[in-house]
Amino acid sequence: MLFRLARPALFTLDSETGHRLAIAGLKALPKRSLGSLPATTGATRIEVAGITFPNPVGVAAGFDKDAEVPDALLGLGFGFTEVGSITPRPQSGNPRPRLFRLVEDQAVINRMGFNNAGAAKAEERLKARARRPGIVGVNIGANKDSEDRIADYATMARRMTPYASYLAVNVSSPNTPGLRALQDESALSALIDGVVSARDEVAADAPPPIFLKVAPDLQPSDIDAIARLALEKGLGALIVSNTTISRPELASRHAGETGGLSGAPLRPLALERVRDFRKATGGQIPLVGVGGIATAEHAWERIRAGASLVQLYSAMVYEGPGLGARIARGIERLMRRDGFASVAQAVGSE
Repeated sequence: MLFRLARPALFTLDSETGHRLAIAGLKALPKRSLGSLPATTGATRIEVAGITFPNPVGVAAGFDKDAEVPDALLGLGFGFTEVGSITPRPQSGNPRPRLFRLVEDQAVINRMGFNNAGAAKAEERLKARARRPGIVGVNIGANKDSEDRIADYATMARRMTPYASYLAVNVSSPNTPGLRALQDESALSALIDGVVSARDEVAADAPPPIFLKVAPDLQPSDIDAIARLALEKGLGALIVSNTTISRPELASRHAGETGGLSGAPLRPLALERVRDFRKATGGQIPLVGVGGIATAEHAWERIRAGASLVQLYSAMVYEGPGLGARIARGIERLMRRDGFASVAQAVGSE
């Protein structure tokens, strides 16, 4: 309700300023309210990569880049949240403006460029909350000007492993030149090996699983190669997918902006990629469905297509951060309507 009252004023501001105000608002939530809004009764618990998620609805990377409000988001009823992308050194990202609301399309275009305060700041915040409950994944990336991006990912794995419920390796942002080339089979194999080795140096006994975030703009041969590697390397999950550089027909005046498109226009492509990766992996690796999810029905469709978990970001721009709890409750209702005793039973059931 508070978001609906504030939304007209927020939408008079540029998108990035509005986002910073949203983060400030979450920071200001009374601590006693955190965790006071259970999203479900527990029927939607699901185990993925050895982690028991209280419900399958999470916050995608990009919303909380610097790990400023993970506990506030968990307190609003999300089953998990993913902070980042975080790079070894601070970087300012691409010039502003770089974030655009496409209101008519219920979409967002961004060309942020991994702007973040760097590993040290995030590490400080994550260390301070390390013993609190809740699942917090850490999305890691490489600096734009790095001479060895694979080494950057290894550095981030080493630093974030003690604080991460899982490590998300982001090689699919379209806003860092050359980054998506790391999805090539040989480069990706070397990168994963580097991340695994660095992680195991720090936590050999109980290391956090590694999730790989992939682009929706992949050819069938790319999907098959990534699926093979994911199986071979024992990845915990694939996050499908990041923003798209493709442009379906859009109504907004911002349609021509460069960057990654997310929100409602991404939904059909992201759904199809979940189906593709479900088929390519034979259902042997969990999938996290991302892209255009704005209702419980959208989330349920993604689960039925093969996703064990789902993530939101762009829809929260239009519906507010309470959306996660509403979707989680809706999934529980749809699960019971369709005769499933658990979310896990529904995964891939279409």
